[in-house]
Amino acid sequence: MAESKKKLPTWAIVLIVIAVVALLCVKKYTGTYNNMVSLDESVSSSWSQVQNQYQRRYDLIPNLVNTVKGYASHESDVFTQVTEARSKAGGVINVSDEVLQDPEAFARFQQVQDSLGASLQRLMAITEAYPDLKANENFRDLQTQLEGTENRIAQERRKFNESVQGYNKYIRKFPNNIIANMSGFDKKAYFAAGSEAQNAPKVEF
Repeated sequence: MAESKKKLPTWAIVLIVIAVVALLCVKKYTGTYNNMVSLDESVSSSWSQVQNQYQRRYDLIPNLVNTVKGYASHESDVFTQVTEARSKAGGVINVSDEVLQDPEAFARFQQVQDSLGASLQRLMAITEAYPDLKANENFRDLQTQLEGTENRIAQERRKFNESVQGYNKYIRKFPNNIIANMSGFDKKAYFAAGSEAQNAPKVEF
């Protein structure tokens, strides 16, 4: 008779099962963690693009204001509002993306930028009363650049919100939320929709 095969002892089977489960857990953790890193980097990249457009708008303002002043110098209140809003915005354009994990700080960032956008709308509104200004080639060029920038701001904000939504949904799903909590991946803030300052100034020739 052939000798019966020796069975593995119970303790060996238990060790093998534990090793396989541990390996699967490590694989799951590693894959989920790497996905979170990728999504987090995507949010950071989108954030940089938003900041780039805000910086572009910030840089356009001095030339725009000076051009309008040449034709509407008595509109001092509007110029003061724009200058003050620009000054406040200048301190919060290039801020760390850590602000995305602080809802209050992010809300302040958005409020400052929205305030600047609203003051620019008022500036553009007064130009309707100055036909010579509207006919000025330099002004027309600046006006077009501003409209394009405001449109790009709106587009980049939308892309940013989409990136944040994908990231937030991923880290909140089970069991991803456990890994996120263990690894320090926190929910990020969105740009609020429906802000009047995010409507691109109308360009009418």
